Amino acid sequence: MKSTGIIRKVDELGRVVIPIELRRVMGIEEKNSIEIFVDSDRIILQKHEQSCVFCGSDDEIRYYKNKLICEDCLEEL
Repeated sequence: MKSTGIIRKVDELGRVVIPIELRRVMGIEEKNSIEIFVDSDRIILQKHEQSCVFCGSDDEIRYYKNKLICEDCLEEL
């Protein structure tokens, strides 16, 4: 894991601002979803990429009954 040297304070509502330089590098834009993971004593933020609920593929996905499913899994159903 690489340190950026950037430090941010948590505000009174528990929010932390992700610096624009990091958002640009990671391809995170306004209104994107962020996944939050906990690993021992670390909090990990990751850009959420939409993928198939069955196989995890992100190719040719679409909604089917409010779930994201790829074309291959949809054919198998």
